[in-house]
Amino acid sequence: MKTRVTELLGIEKPIIQGGMAWVAESHLAAAVSNAGGFGLIGAANAPADVVRNYIHEARELTDKPFGVNIMLMSPFAEDIAQLVTEEKVAAVTTGAGNPEKYMAQWKAAGIKVIPVIASVALAKRMERVGADAVVAEGTESGGHIGQATTMTLVPQVVDAVQIPVIAAGGIGDGRGMAAAFMLGAEAVQMGTRFCVADECVIHDKYKDRILKAKDIDSEVTGRSHGHPVRGLRNKMTREYLKLEAEGASFEQLENLTLGGLRKAVVEGDTDNGSVLAGQIAGMITKRQSCQEIVDEVMDQAERLLKIK
Repeated sequence: MKTRVTELLGIEKPIIQGGMAWVAESHLAAAVSNAGGFGLIGAANAPADVVRNYIHEARELTDKPFGVNIMLMSPFAEDIAQLVTEEKVAAVTTGAGNPEKYMAQWKAAGIKVIPVIASVALAKRMERVGADAVVAEGTESGGHIGQATTMTLVPQVVDAVQIPVIAAGGIGDGRGMAAAFMLGAEAVQMGTRFCVADECVIHDKYKDRILKAKDIDSEVTGRSHGHPVRGLRNKMTREYLKLEAEGASFEQLENLTLGGLRKAVVEGDTDNGSVLAGQIAGMITKRQSCQEIVDEVMDQAERLLKIK
């Protein structure tokens, strides 16, 4: 399955691993790249030294291309933007902000720039300022989300821009990948499926929570203050939604989730932590290596698309 995205990134298979905060570090990114996909290190709110170490570790684990996801709301975004320029990573994906001011320096360093977008307007703007591709991420995804579903967003973005479109949100197997390609996407980005990969270093309790999830187990918090986040329902989300319904302030709600992702990922506190996962969590029932995940998804998609 050669597409403009596989050519752009120098990869064999059009599968990109989501740059998930606290989850997507060097081992996972390298394993996905070694499997023929494109691994991403999630910079999240980490300082530049931490991300630099991840980049160097990944280079020891793979000779294949990988990238860095930069959350532009991070207090260290400026430092990370400079770091990836110095390190000349293969590609940068961006979220939670507009990467325009960094675009020229990244392009000058030969870095492919792929913003994550949740609307046609932002996709068109990113194309105008030089993005190489965009990730059209539907509301089914885990973490920070937009409003449009993947099914409606992807084809509208494909029709609106000339650059390649990568579909994300609600894709966890070859059926989702085949559907995305029928909508005009040229690659898919998956996050939740890779959370349960053998090479993913998150706490076993986090993985088990995903494996035990049912179709209706995801919840969206934060809609009242304009920063909706999707995760799996637990004690924390119930308390959050209760406070939100009572009109709690943004600060009160933020205090409830402070350090929540670390609690879940590192400490395994899946009751009080933020167990970020997409709506496809209910489809994920087994642990596998990244190679097995990529091969299984590709095999199913190719059969459905009648490529093999």
